Amino acid sequence: MANTFYLEDSYAKSCDAKVEKLISPVEVVLSQNLFYPRGGGQPTDTGKIMKNKETFIVSEVSKKDGEIICKVDKAGLTAGDSVTCELNWERRYRLMRSHTAAHILSTVMQKETGALITGNQLDVDKTRFDFSLENFDRTLMDSMVQKANFEIAKNANVKIYSLPREEAMKIEGIVKLASALPPAISILRIVEIEGIDTQADGGTHVKNTSEIGKLELVKMENKGAQNRRIYFKLMP
Repeated sequence: MANTFYLEDSYAKSCDAKVEKLISPVEVVLSQNLFYPRGGGQPTDTGKIMKNKETFIVSEVSKKDGEIICKVDKAGLTAGDSVTCELNWERRYRLMRSHTAAHILSTVMQKETGALITGNQLDVDKTRFDFSLENFDRTLMDSMVQKANFEIAKNANVKIYSLPREEAMKIEGIVKLASALPPAISILRIVEIEGIDTQADGGTHVKNTSEIGKLELVKMENKGAQNRRIYFKLMP
């Protein structure tokens, strides 16, 4: 994968880069990737790319064939251009807070009910969890959110590091998703919320749970059989 600056420093709001090539007149590959590409349940970052005094709005970032591609609102960038990238930080930071909170809620649910997450989607306004569970009622889900908030209030540090796959898979609960990690990945990026949870993950996170705030259960849906869905949001 190309340079993933967004993972090296998730708090960086801007960076300088060069346009390495054009995929189309409005799709560019950069030497330095400040913007997170959509994937793993985390939405795309947005922002802008500036060349001299001209601004190009970044609306979508994606991964394809080992490259990260930024889609902008107009043509005008060319290979070799020196540019400055600026992140829509308010959006990114809210997604970071939601992502770390989702890890905590998923580990609480697994410990309390044995449920694994079968699908998830972060968003700025709310986050969705799909999971398989027979017992599904408001009282239970409210208690899961309350317990997650208790863990969040511990102000735990969040550490990020890499481990060989074989070593990482020895950690209990390292994979919270029902679908296993692709076997081709030999080195796993680990997100450890000290004393609370350790998961393999490729997204952006806060440095301490004190940044999250509180979670609130928004909605529950019974999707049939044992397929359940909940939505939660950050407060504030």
